[in-house]
Amino acid sequence: MSDRQYEIILYGASGFTGRLVAEYLATAHSDLKWAIAGRNHQKLEQIRDKLMMPELPIVIADSHDTEQLTQMARQTRTVISTVGPYAQYGTPLLETCAREGTHYCDLTGEAQWMAGVFERINPIAQESGARLVHCCGFDSIPSDLSVYFLQQEFKARYGSYASRISGRMGRASGGVSGGTVASLMFVAEQASKDTRIRDTVMDPYALYPANVTPGNDVPDQAGIAWDENFESWTGPFVMAAINTKVVRRSHALAGLPYGEDFRYDESQLCSSRTKALLSAGGLGAVMAGTFFSPTRAILKKMLPDPGEGPDEATRNNGFFEFWAHGTDGTHHLKVKVSGQRDPGYGATSRMLAQAGLCLSRDTLNVGGGIWTPASAMGDELLRRLPEVDIHFSVEG
Repeated sequence: MSDRQYEIILYGASGFTGRLVAEYLATAHSDLKWAIAGRNHQKLEQIRDKLMMPELPIVIADSHDTEQLTQMARQTRTVISTVGPYAQYGTPLLETCAREGTHYCDLTGEAQWMAGVFERINPIAQESGARLVHCCGFDSIPSDLSVYFLQQEFKARYGSYASRISGRMGRASGGVSGGTVASLMFVAEQASKDTRIRDTVMDPYALYPANVTPGNDVPDQAGIAWDENFESWTGPFVMAAINTKVVRRSHALAGLPYGEDFRYDESQLCSSRTKALLSAGGLGAVMAGTFFSPTRAILKKMLPDPGEGPDEATRNNGFFEFWAHGTDGTHHLKVKVSGQRDPGYGATSRMLAQAGLCLSRDTLNVGGGIWTPASAMGDELLRRLPEVDIHFSVEG
């Protein structure tokens, strides 16, 4: 790819998250050869003006125009895409990058879309050498890399891998974006109409490669439970539905190094049983509401529209803590992921940018195909994330 004009093209730069990625790249990577892309030239010019980068190249590409997408993909080593819902807009770009040998990363949390495109697009990417990596934001980098990091530490200390790991979402502060709401609503609408999509969303092994036999994990926690390892009540975690599937896929793509019986679960730490009950009840009510047209319409009116999200103060003052506990039945190890800025946008935009830089600049140990963050970029991404105030540490 040494003859490509750009290292990165940021696709969807005029959207809420796209703007945040652009601002980060502009301020922190002055040596980067990059361009912004989308379908609306005027909006992209506004972003360029806001960045005070009048020479920043603009590429016009509509998400359903194959010729425009092809011309874009041929110009760059890596495409970073923030254009969702990906099930609605993402397939042509993903396939184009696979065909043109262009690396790609995104923010999708739409398991039904990933499961649906894998068999057709993965062989194309394997042939061209394109590394395609989904879930490069808050879902699912903290979960995926915390397991990878914990297992490295566990093996170094005890000579073997943990057979079970529990991911736990801890304290956090941030806001909600309309883009995330739109993706959630689109998944719910699809699932309400198609039982196959609903089954995929509920299947713990929906993202497992077809040639790998599923393990013994069960669907994600829906009620409350007491966790002895964290001495805390837990409730369901909204991101577990995608995070757990990504962790299992990483394990499968690595060749099941933690064993065929490796198990992973994920939930939310709660300060009391009452808060756990309220969390479970509230999340359950919202998720149930998304499956029915009348209540889905009400929720859309109450939540942000696409293009809207938390203000700068909320983003910059936000933070998150994510924990993972591993055991082999005898030994125990706990790790912590701590991040500055709100998890969904301030931190996510920087995680995504670093994933794109990693794909463009770093020497990775995998060839073309559809990967996960840990399976494609493991050590290199762990090395990069402290640059954006996301740290992994052993806590006991």
